[in-house]
Amino acid sequence: MVAIGIYCRKHTSGINNFVLGGRSVGPWLTAFAYGTSYFSAVVFIGYAGQFGWKYGIAATWAGIGNAILGSLLVWVVLGRRTRIMTQHFDSTTMPQFFGQRFQSPSLKIGASIIIFIFLIPYTASLFNGLSRLFGMAFNIDYTVCIILMGVLTGIYVIAGGYMATAINDFVQGCIMLVGICAVVGAILNTQGGFSEALHNLAAVSDSTTTNGDVPGIYASFFGPEPVNLLGVVLLTSLGTWGLPQMVQKFYAIKSEDAIHKGTVISTIFALVVSGGCYFMGGFGRLFSDQVDVATEGYDAIVPTMLSNLPELLIAIVVILVLSASMSTLSALVMTSSSTITLDLLKGNMVKKMNDFQAVFIIRCFIVVFIIISMVIAIIQYKYSISFIAQLMGVSWGALAGAFLAPFLYSLYWKKATKAACWASFLFGAGVMSLNLLSNATGLFAFPALLQSSINCGAFVMLAGLVIVPVVSLFTRKPDADMVNEAFACYEKKTPVSQKNSLSE
Repeated sequence: MVAIGIYCRKHTSGINNFVLGGRSVGPWLTAFAYGTSYFSAVVFIGYAGQFGWKYGIAATWAGIGNAILGSLLVWVVLGRRTRIMTQHFDSTTMPQFFGQRFQSPSLKIGASIIIFIFLIPYTASLFNGLSRLFGMAFNIDYTVCIILMGVLTGIYVIAGGYMATAINDFVQGCIMLVGICAVVGAILNTQGGFSEALHNLAAVSDSTTTNGDVPGIYASFFGPEPVNLLGVVLLTSLGTWGLPQMVQKFYAIKSEDAIHKGTVISTIFALVVSGGCYFMGGFGRLFSDQVDVATEGYDAIVPTMLSNLPELLIAIVVILVLSASMSTLSALVMTSSSTITLDLLKGNMVKKMNDFQAVFIIRCFIVVFIIISMVIAIIQYKYSISFIAQLMGVSWGALAGAFLAPFLYSLYWKKATKAACWASFLFGAGVMSLNLLSNATGLFAFPALLQSSINCGAFVMLAGLVIVPVVSLFTRKPDADMVNEAFACYEKKTPVSQKNSLSE
């Protein structure tokens, strides 16, 4: 990883190169960068354990949703248009895109503040997801693990920028693919194979579910709580459409052919990695005699499932989860630091900033954000502030709830307004903040269905898709010339080879 970072220093000569790899990243690197930024220890340890325990084998639907809705469709719907319009505006960050698309500096600043605030709990959750796994595998202080991971990630991101991140993501993605297949096979083998494990799971019942004490419910097609499961599928799948660290991958992709190939590669990657994680977690209740969820929490389930595997497989799991977390961490700190530098500081607090200064400041902020996330992760671990899934749910819900609808409509609909963007920003971030406050203090209660940060996050994302067009219809229309200029990039004529388009 460090060697790759040093090798990629030649790609860091300017902002466009450091943040986007010169917009020349191929399909394999982009697809793996997308997938590895998508899945981390949060999914492998937190989500797979919690939702596998709650919904049984039906949790696999979350992995299928991640592949189809969170990977395939997002590439098809957003990939090309994002690449074209962001290049047209020369945007390197999502706030910068909003500011240029609507000719609004205030939108750019507002979006950058939301990103800064809500990426922090997500970043901290990445570190925390490693705590129990490393505690199971090694008898060393968890703080050492956090420092090691943060330092390694910082070195290659600071040295090589986005290109180093993309190449390392490819290496780490290969580890994840091999690792998840090996681990799922090994865990099923400890239960006598797939058929025997499924038969044993069908014998499990739990009176705490909404369906009561029903044998076989955890081996059923939709599990004990289909509505809540749908919320998980929507949040973890639809959320990628509005997350800045995910969408930014499309800014850097090289060509039309790369988009087509990347769509297929990304979908298969998500199906194997995410589908494998949730499928594995679905058998968590077979280990109920070894873990006390009431006292140890959901985050202890997957490490318990892995604890009796051979040492070689445990080593693979450690590298798998470390790779998944480091790849996501690198995407998050790159997004946060570039947003703060280019959208808050440049042109506002620092009136004149050349490319050399901007890259230097971004590198400084990468260090700052890694340190902040490490400190938060250590504090959270020592005081057990929240489960991994809840931390991630708040972050994903706020970011995707704020940005998904404005970004989607900005690419496709000329009538979207600045006021509608602000409405979505405030609604998404505001509702998720209130949800977090409600769950933390108990001063007021959300409706029962929305008390979960997972369901609440899914709700604000879907609500944004309604809020933006409704508010746009009743607020000041955007300047026609500005909109036409923005959408003119789609009409630009480009030569196409005959294999892609038959000439008359």
